[in-house]
Amino acid sequence: MRWKRGQQVKTRIQKTVHDASLSGQDSMLNIPSQRIRAFRKDIFGFYARKGRDLPWRNTADPYAILLSEIMLQQTQVDRVVAYYRRWLRKWPTIHELAEANRADILREWLGLGYNNRAKYLHETARIISEKYKGDVLAALDHHQGLPGIGPYTAAAVRIFSANEDAITVDTNIRRILIHRFKLGESTSDKELWELARRCLPKGRSRDWHNALMDYGAVFLTSRK
Repeated sequence: MRWKRGQQVKTRIQKTVHDASLSGQDSMLNIPSQRIRAFRKDIFGFYARKGRDLPWRNTADPYAILLSEIMLQQTQVDRVVAYYRRWLRKWPTIHELAEANRADILREWLGLGYNNRAKYLHETARIISEKYKGDVLAALDHHQGLPGIGPYTAAAVRIFSANEDAITVDTNIRRILIHRFKLGESTSDKELWELARRCLPKGRSRDWHNALMDYGAVFLTSRK
């Protein structure tokens, strides 16, 4: 069956609009809108003062952002920067990575740890290059067929490359929401996702999630 790019884009946009529209609904947690606005102001204020200048924030290339997301899994940011830059100098496109020798890829990855990430990335690059003609975002609509790519990574790449009005709630964002809104640890995932949707400023998803990550890096470290 021929893969229909237009229909997939339409489906993804419809889902994104649906997710973003939930931000206007009444909250199960009954948090007033003014507290949401104050939270946004605080997070963006922090980001303006202390936001990190990271190389993957200076591109909208889905391949480069996918690479950064995979490298950052269970690896500190400072360690990733040099590997990320060196990798893109050697394989600047997903097609070039797909054609690379597996042994070369593993040598380039040496020192980052969790080497299966490199293997999965190579396999994913081959699938995207061959099946989706290099269209990373199109492939992520079917992330279940991409080795090592889960829903969080797929959503993150869309957010940071296309600025989609979508949300992610990882462990760090969960802790930020619980702390800032004085919630109990028993707060359900459903309630936290609904709160995250309310907090998302439409049209600024990329900046918002970068700001949350930077705030979390300082806040979570200071509370250890």
